Amino acid sequence: MNVAIPTMVAEYDTTVTAIQGAVALYSLVIAALILPAGTLPSRHSSRRVMAVALIVYAGGTLVAAISWNTTVLYIGWSFIEGSAAAVLFPLTFTVLTVSYEDEDRAKAFGLLAGVHGVGSTLGPIIGGALTTFASWRWGFTLQLVGVGIILFFVQYVSSKPLSETSSSLDRGGTVLSIVGATSLVVGFLLSGKYGWLLAKRPFFVGDVQLNPLGTSPAIWFLGVGLLAFAAFVQYERRLERAGKSPLVPLHVLTNRSFLSGVVTYNIRSIVSAGFMFVFPVYLQAVLGYTAFETGLALLPYSIASILFATLTTGWRTYVSPKTLIQVGIVCMGVGLVLLYEQTGPGQTIRRMLPPVALYGAGVGLIVAQIGNMTMSSVPTADSPEASGVLNISSSIGFSLGTAVIGSFFLGRFYGSVVDGVLRAEHESVSGAQRTELILALEDAAETATEATQQQFLRQLSPERRQLLAGIFEAAMFDAQRAALLLLVLLVLLLLVASTFLPRQIPEADERTDHPESSRDRQ
Repeated sequence: MNVAIPTMVAEYDTTVTAIQGAVALYSLVIAALILPAGTLPSRHSSRRVMAVALIVYAGGTLVAAISWNTTVLYIGWSFIEGSAAAVLFPLTFTVLTVSYEDEDRAKAFGLLAGVHGVGSTLGPIIGGALTTFASWRWGFTLQLVGVGIILFFVQYVSSKPLSETSSSLDRGGTVLSIVGATSLVVGFLLSGKYGWLLAKRPFFVGDVQLNPLGTSPAIWFLGVGLLAFAAFVQYERRLERAGKSPLVPLHVLTNRSFLSGVVTYNIRSIVSAGFMFVFPVYLQAVLGYTAFETGLALLPYSIASILFATLTTGWRTYVSPKTLIQVGIVCMGVGLVLLYEQTGPGQTIRRMLPPVALYGAGVGLIVAQIGNMTMSSVPTADSPEASGVLNISSSIGFSLGTAVIGSFFLGRFYGSVVDGVLRAEHESVSGAQRTELILALEDAAETATEATQQQFLRQLSPERRQLLAGIFEAAMFDAQRAALLLLVLLVLLLLVASTFLPRQIPEADERTDHPESSRDRQ
């Protein structure tokens, strides 16, 4: 639905910020609920949980499709669909983990990664085509068909809960996890606009400005989130020592193989989110691609990632999964470096095809192994809780990647535009004045429609219009190069994190239930 934002703004007669808020809130709801939602298969039938979640998702989709204002859209899409998605994401990992073993499990996770790649590819293409040639509402309506098909196959999911002993929901752990995830995601979302530490602009709640000591609200939300998760770990430890059932068993949180997989998965999510933010913006802003054409331009990445995710799961017979993951990381880094070297006026889609495909092949190699490796590090009985931890890590990673890479990319772009205009006018300003100009440009670009921009450009002389176009293009090239270098640094960090992964995936007999599991004690 990201590709439909301009159309939705016009139809609702609202602002870009309002629609982007619905996107952000959808992600926020998922991140907040995904950990407690992931534990549902431990207490209830996986089949029933999946069926109910799909029906709720369909209800939210229907409300969003017929929404007549942004409030109804928020209710249907952000809250109802987001809540159901928070159940479905970890449940998918859990169902695959308990349904397959060893080589079959590796193939299942590879196919899951391939299906995810297909969805990521077709989503923008279908959304762009529907928005261009019909209505964005069909993007929601067609999901009802998908839900109907999935509901037919739910009958093949196990009808038994993973735990034979019924346990009550850990309410304290649930509250702490929701507060922690919500605070972290909100902090990341606010960091781009308001800064990470010191406030770039005033932050208002109603008519009250909240910038204590001149700080950004982001740092406070991030602090609360970290404190909440620290309290969560301590609370879970006390609960388990008391013989009760925690939201996440302590041995899952202290499992080194599992945690190394979670960290690697998280950093990979940060890189993927950053790349999928800057690359489409670059294609549309510099090459003039539409949302539909941008989806087509990303096909080499998607096809390569799908092929390597689905066809390389059996390679672990000959090469260790850890080595395959590290080879994939190197491929990602090389692809990004090649894109950096190409960035400039002479860049074409044909020239970008090899590095984009190489980057996609690297992603495919990683996702073909990392999900299976991480989930196989814990006992099968603990897979719901482990799946929740893995998915919340991924959600936070995507939020962090979008915030860090996105704000860095846009900040570099706006700064280069201001510098270009000042050089053209032979003007010099202080550092504080330059910052004010950048913030003013950010605020104007956030709310201006394409029609407003065209009206502004028509007021300029042909010479100034050409000059401004050249400055914008040069600024975008500069921002793209800087963002790609930052992504390369993150890929190097990903390579370091991967060194802590286990050499091999443990076999089934090595994953016996932990003797101190809270469920076993009960």
